[in-house]
Amino acid sequence: MIRFSTIAGLEEVQESLHLAMGVFDGVHLGHQAVIGAAVKGAGVSGGVAGVLTFEPHPVQVLAPNRAPRQILASREHKERLLASLGVKVLLVLHFDEAMARQPAEEFAGSLLSVKALRQLVAGEDWKFGRDRRGTLDLLRSMTEPRSVELTAIPAVMRKGERISSTLLREVLGEGNLEVASEMLGRPYSVMGKVLPGAQQGRELGAPTANISVGDQQLPPDGVYAVTAILSEQESPWRGVANLGVRPTVDGESRLLEVHLLDFDGDLYGSVVEVCFGMRMREEKKFGGLAELKEQIQRDLREARRLFEENRAGI
Repeated sequence: MIRFSTIAGLEEVQESLHLAMGVFDGVHLGHQAVIGAAVKGAGVSGGVAGVLTFEPHPVQVLAPNRAPRQILASREHKERLLASLGVKVLLVLHFDEAMARQPAEEFAGSLLSVKALRQLVAGEDWKFGRDRRGTLDLLRSMTEPRSVELTAIPAVMRKGERISSTLLREVLGEGNLEVASEMLGRPYSVMGKVLPGAQQGRELGAPTANISVGDQQLPPDGVYAVTAILSEQESPWRGVANLGVRPTVDGESRLLEVHLLDFDGDLYGSVVEVCFGMRMREEKKFGGLAELKEQIQRDLREARRLFEENRAGI
């Protein structure tokens, strides 16, 4: 994937460019429909599909007190998902107050000056420019004289409800991972780097890979059956994960601790994608480490049983 940080950088693209536009937090089925139209257009023309997106999320700049938690906190995670959909070019524009003040006509004009541009794709309700005054009607009036195709994609529905990042955050917060997976078109997952820990998991008979989850949108704390993808060339490993603050050992920050069944190796510094399955129990504080150790062993046995019976939800 070729990456750019400015619209001017797209002048390096030689093939016909088909560009999907949006924040794409979550890369859910609605986003995939937008991106898929660009990929399809590129396939017809023999060109390349690209994505134009923004970082940080515009609401973090425009109304930080109302800014939503990110579903995909890792850019690497987002890039991996985009690449799997056929995206070859990624333009990440830094969204700040200056960009927020940019008139819609100026932004569109800058984009339409890219020589290789052949198609723009966006959700039918997508807005851009100062005060979100830019609409697809405005964009269409500017694309037609330049022989650039504009494709508006209608919302993707699930059981009569529009699939959106807002709804996906609500579903995840409620812990309804089955519905979240339906909206995503894949198992819900998080990706992060494995951090050095205090080796407490090893002392408790279940060494863990510790992944910082920051302030992203997550399901409720608890113990989950999971699979972990260590590399794109390797089959996923089955495991058990604890998401929470680890009250028995006086934990403070929220952490994702993953134990891989039958794994013997060093994951420190590795980037791991963890796919969530069934929530086995809530996180709780135990009377001491001995009690916690016993519960961990019960969790491991339960996870093995769920995987063996194909009931792990993943």
